[in-house]
Amino acid sequence: MRPSGRAANELRAISIEPGFNRHAEGSCLIRFGDTHVLCTATVEERVPPFLRNKGTGWVTAEYGMLPRSTHSRSPREAARGKQSGRTQEIQRLIGRSLRAVVDLERLGERQVTVDCDVLQADGGTRTASITGGYVAASIALQGLVDQGLLPGLPIREAVAAVSCGIVGGEAVLDLDYVEDSGAEADANFVLSASGGIVEVQVTAEDHPILPSQLQAMQALAGEGVARLIDIQREAIAAAGTRRP
Repeated sequence: MRPSGRAANELRAISIEPGFNRHAEGSCLIRFGDTHVLCTATVEERVPPFLRNKGTGWVTAEYGMLPRSTHSRSPREAARGKQSGRTQEIQRLIGRSLRAVVDLERLGERQVTVDCDVLQADGGTRTASITGGYVAASIALQGLVDQGLLPGLPIREAVAAVSCGIVGGEAVLDLDYVEDSGAEADANFVLSASGGIVEVQVTAEDHPILPSQLQAMQALAGEGVARLIDIQREAIAAAGTRRP
């Protein structure tokens, strides 16, 4: 029995509230159980220097955890004067995940920056950030279409992410902090709507895992991401009904 009482293939309670930030071109508050992340997307009519005059756009991301998003206060990274290696790794992952499904040539010479701010953490902050970041970016890009600035949505397909792990010898889906901290192995799967693999991160803790265990986690992740994408679609559709 999992500490939460969930079945091995059961996600935490997931909700995505679109339009959470009134100022951003796209935004949502995503909740993976007790992990809550505010995702905002900003569109700028410029690109990084290495892409100027090349007729293509860029999607990037920034990630951060609020000081009391965890049990004890963590100093703001800005106060320390530098980002941690973990922060840099996660925000690069978010950016790669979103660029994998956005047609950058159709975007034109624009940059979309997705900010993912963890308000409360209970495991899976990176997977929640990717899943919510896609919703925020989609809403922002649809706004460009609605304004006549783009002829169509420059997104090839949806992308979402979920964690899996080996706990007590069993593959389980969507680990919270209690499970993650004691898991024999943990993995993060970033998958597209068509089932394509964008990125997989797998780490064994005490001993190597078996190929069959990896396959079991991948199967669970595929089921979980399919459900997440349905929730994403509902949130994006709800955002459309709120447009003036």
